[in-house]
Amino acid sequence: MLITISGPIGSGKSTVATALAEAREFDHVSGGDIFRDLAAERGYTPLEFNKLAEEDDQIDRDLDRRLREIAAERDDLVLESRLAGWMAGEHADLKFWFDAPEKIRAARVADREDRDFETALSELRARGESEAKRYQAYYGIDFTDHSIYDLSMNTARWDPEAVLRILDTAIDAYDEATDEGAVPVTDVDYEF
Repeated sequence: MLITISGPIGSGKSTVATALAEAREFDHVSGGDIFRDLAAERGYTPLEFNKLAEEDDQIDRDLDRRLREIAAERDDLVLESRLAGWMAGEHADLKFWFDAPEKIRAARVADREDRDFETALSELRARGESEAKRYQAYYGIDFTDHSIYDLSMNTARWDPEAVLRILDTAIDAYDEATDEGAVPVTDVDYEF
C-alpha cells in the first residue's frame, strides 16, 4: 500500500507520517528531508534554496522526479511532501491532506527549528508563496486544489496521536477491491 501525506509547511506531515510508517511497519520517505539535505549539501538554508529554485527549475524537477520514481517502485510506503499526492498520482492507494492555521504552523516550525515566532512566520509565508508559484509554473498545479485527496484535515484540532487514529480508521476501512472513487489526475503536465 502506498499512502501519501501532503500539506503546507508546519502542518504536521512529518510527525504523523513518521508515526504512521512506524505503526504500519512501512517505509517512510520525506520530500522535505530530501530538500533540506540538498540545501545543506549546497550551503543554503531552505528559504535560500527555495529562492534559488525559483531561478533554477531543475532543483524542484529533480526532487519531484525522485518522488515519482519512489512512488512507482515501492510498496508499503508513506510518502510525505507538499506535492506527494500529485507526484504519486495513480500509484497512491490513499492520499491525505493536512493543514492548520498559519500561526499554528509557524509556532510549530519555530519550536521545531528553535527560532523565534516572527522569523518562522515570515519564512513560512515566503517559502509558501515561492513554492505555490513554482508548482503552478512548472506543473500547472494549484496548491489550493485539494480535490485529489481522499481525506483533508485541520491538524490543529487534534494532537498527533489522534490524527494517527483517524488515519488508521480510514486506512482500515479502505477496500482496494471496491475502490471506484480513485480517479487518476491526468490533466497535469509532469514533464521533468
